[in-house]
Amino acid sequence: MVAVAAAVDSNSLIPSDIARTVVAGKSYADENVIYPALKWLRANNPVGLAQVDGYDPIWVISKYADVMSISRDSKTFINGNNNLILNTQASDAFTRSVNKGKVRSMNSLAYMDQPEHSRYRGVTANFFMPGRVRKLQDRMREIARDSVADFLARGGECDFVKDFILYYPLRVIMDMLGVPQADEPAMLKLTQKLFGGDDPDEKREEIPEGPDAAARAWRATLEDFYAYFRELSRDRRSTPREDLISVIANTRIENEYIDEDRELDYYIAIATAGHDTTSAASAGGMLGLIRFPEQFALLQSDHALIPNFIDESIRWSTPIKHFMRTASQDTEVRGRTIKEGDRLLLSYPSANRDEEVWMEPEAFRVQRSPNQHMAFGNGPHMCIGQHLAKLDMRILFEELLPHIESIELAGTPKWLESSFISGLKTMPVRYRVRGRGLAS
Repeated sequence: MVAVAAAVDSNSLIPSDIARTVVAGKSYADENVIYPALKWLRANNPVGLAQVDGYDPIWVISKYADVMSISRDSKTFINGNNNLILNTQASDAFTRSVNKGKVRSMNSLAYMDQPEHSRYRGVTANFFMPGRVRKLQDRMREIARDSVADFLARGGECDFVKDFILYYPLRVIMDMLGVPQADEPAMLKLTQKLFGGDDPDEKREEIPEGPDAAARAWRATLEDFYAYFRELSRDRRSTPREDLISVIANTRIENEYIDEDRELDYYIAIATAGHDTTSAASAGGMLGLIRFPEQFALLQSDHALIPNFIDESIRWSTPIKHFMRTASQDTEVRGRTIKEGDRLLLSYPSANRDEEVWMEPEAFRVQRSPNQHMAFGNGPHMCIGQHLAKLDMRILFEELLPHIESIELAGTPKWLESSFISGLKTMPVRYRVRGRGLAS
């Protein structure tokens, strides 16, 4: 258990109902619960201490400027010695019990500090640079056109998430990795289990209910991923191809292949976040257009606004809800004393709706500019795949929008119950294809 300084200023304590809301996965499935709570924090206690039964005490950082400055200061606020995702104390204890006493539950880039982080980020950094990513456009457009053709053939009504948006970014990232198309459904299912949080629809049935259920499910899903990628890695090391698995499997650091823990977690991070967050932002963007029809009309009148629309979709939906940091030394944030070892939760959806930064932050505006949102993080840990994600989304909507005359909800949207990564899990829509009419 992490101990926050014994003498805590009572003014720093977050009211218990707000604190419980921020840590509960269920809150992120209800816009009318989570956003008012975050707004209250920004206005009343932007660096507040949450003390919730079953969790370590955490400082909740809700203002854009503070999230930005902490993200950039990777010396004072570190990643690698603790769990990067907020979990219960019971879940962290389980992780230690199966991880040689360590609570660092993965060895991917997001969990690394310097100099380890730079060393391993460099393995794929060039692969995700804008120039290299642009070379993938033709293949991405081919995938997008196939996906859009399937959407248009559904008769004017479908679930935008389950029937459409999950599959295009999945195909793009698996194509880059080198995962066979036949294995994509298994990769999607494992991703949903990994990021399922407390959602009843995504829980592993064999994991019993309990305070450490999330960590047990996380570990079981990692093991499934390991078994799969271990075989692909062996194949690519003996027979390299033009894919990311071959790059990672054959990279040597200090004349040695990457150790298996880091290698396999590298594949998992790319295979999961590489499509799940993109599909969540894409679905969120379409919901924004539906809820603000004048923005849909504006975008349809000028497709040159699609890049702005993409950034606004990412800001407005913010698929990654938080990452944790740990103070490496005594410091101060917005006048609050943070002690060495204290844990901080960086709230990205709160930062992305900070009234000091965004005019009408709850509104969806396709002309919003500038739009330096925090959905990709900032500083050394800024998302390595951000250029791919934006291009991915831009190409899809360039192919989709010219065919859609109108679109509306045909049912109630539902979000995943997770405080880590959360997006729409279902969104029934009814749409009019140009020249075909609206489903009735």
